[in-house]
Amino acid sequence: MTVADTQPHMQSTGDIRTAWERMVARRRFYTILGLVILIAAFVSSVRFADESNAGHFFDRLPHLFDFLSWLIPRDWNDVWRALFDIASVNDKGGEEFNFDKGRVYISGAFYIPEYFELMIVTINVALISTIIAFVFAVPLSFFAARNLTSSWPLRVFTKRLMEFLRAFPEIVIAGLFSAILSIGPVAAIIAITLHTIGALGKLFYEVAENIDMKPHEGMKAVGANWWERVRFAALPQVLPNFTSYALLRLEINVRASTIIGAVGGGGIGEELKLSISRGFGAKTMALVLLLFVTIVAVDQFSAWLRRRLVGEHAFLLQH
Repeated sequence: MTVADTQPHMQSTGDIRTAWERMVARRRFYTILGLVILIAAFVSSVRFADESNAGHFFDRLPHLFDFLSWLIPRDWNDVWRALFDIASVNDKGGEEFNFDKGRVYISGAFYIPEYFELMIVTINVALISTIIAFVFAVPLSFFAARNLTSSWPLRVFTKRLMEFLRAFPEIVIAGLFSAILSIGPVAAIIAITLHTIGALGKLFYEVAENIDMKPHEGMKAVGANWWERVRFAALPQVLPNFTSYALLRLEINVRASTIIGAVGGGGIGEELKLSISRGFGAKTMALVLLLFVTIVAVDQFSAWLRRRLVGEHAFLLQH
């Protein structure tokens, strides 16, 4: 092999290296440009915040976390007393330490602590909303699936309907229905249900469009109608994933019902807002602790149940 034979190979290697260096330089340039734009946007946002706050935004920064000191209880035992409705030694007749005034008596001396009862209301709002949304989202997903519904207008209408339902945050819908129906859990249930129908419907029809069509085609060949094909050929394939997504959505709805409660949807969110606004440290800490434990418990139970339904794939859906 002569030098002339190896020269094209050397030139080819040099061209590849040059192209690679250009690509790295181009990527570095766009990365730096993106960082500059991001920093400029951040600085502009801070300046806008300062101007909107009459020029006192930076003056108040040292006091940003002052409210935390207001919410730290003087006696940490009051956190447990507030959680379980036990009379406080610090009760002087005001609302801050009247922990035993909100007991929900079942029979005789047996009672449910007030905050546990409110937490049950919050969970019930999320559970009822998820169940109702599941019932509506399942048929809507079949109407929207291209492989199961041949009618183009029906598919388009169903998809646009689900997009409309999930376009508005739950808290916006809850505000609208609170004005119509007054404040309470009913408005929260309607708001979460409508948003969840849109969210679950999208997930469900994407699952339905990826099923194995052989059972469906076999039933169609023997004369089965649309409902029979969906019920016996499609539903058994999608039901585990449908249930898994519904459980995942239940976790989200527990958090959503808490937030909606703060704007008049009832449950523990409303009590948490009142405690924070009044500076009741022990009650606020008790509510935060109960919320944290409940949400972690719901998440873990949901993850375990989804693993039981569809194996480790359920865990992948969560992450």
